[in-house]
Amino acid sequence: MDARGLSAAELEQIREQVAAGRKPRVQFTEAAGQIAGQIGQVVALTDPAESDEWVVVKFGRDELPFSPSDLRIAPKGAAARKPVAPPAPPEPDPVLSGPEFLIDKPVPARPAAAPPQRTGEDGPAKPAAKEGNDVTAARKAARPAKSKPGPTLTVTLAYGEGEWTVAAQQGAKALARPYVIRPAEALRMVQLVDVPGVQEAVQQILAAERAEAEQQAQRLRAELAEIEARLAELGEAKP
Repeated sequence: MDARGLSAAELEQIREQVAAGRKPRVQFTEAAGQIAGQIGQVVALTDPAESDEWVVVKFGRDELPFSPSDLRIAPKGAAARKPVAPPAPPEPDPVLSGPEFLIDKPVPARPAAAPPQRTGEDGPAKPAAKEGNDVTAARKAARPAKSKPGPTLTVTLAYGEGEWTVAAQQGAKALARPYVIRPAEALRMVQLVDVPGVQEAVQQILAAERAEAEQQAQRLRAELAEIEARLAELGEAKP
């Protein structure tokens, strides 16, 4: 198939036909990629100074801009062929990441960011400019799906009702049910996690527990002193 593209004379002829309300047929060259050999209709010609793709062709249900090198005058009797979408590849297996350390509750995963689309003064996005709806869907189907890896191990440190507990889970399987640990051990575990605010929160909890324990110790010392004084009085009262 001739891949030379549209000449200046052919472009001028197409411009006159479009101005007269006609839609001249063109054929995509090898430079157009997957849709080479397909037939479209020219519906408009824009300013060549603004973009290299200034010949607007109706292909399928879309009207997309192309470069003159992507097109040639359609031969007589050429029929349009609907592009066939290639079969989608199998989904890849999810990739597992390393252990995940949580404080009190699991941290929700952030959704994957959508790929940016180029719009505005630069014109339509180029990746979907030359295939039409069916070819664009085929390209998207051919791309491997991206799956966010899940944690293989989750360790949860929690505090409630004056006790620190640790639990471990691998997927849906519980490796260790919540068991009580000492506050000093909880503090050492939290110091391994460089998260702003977490260590301060643990320090506040420990300070509150320490203050409560000191108040209880003072009450016990006062009760013990009272008991000792009572014993001393009973000892003096011996016959």
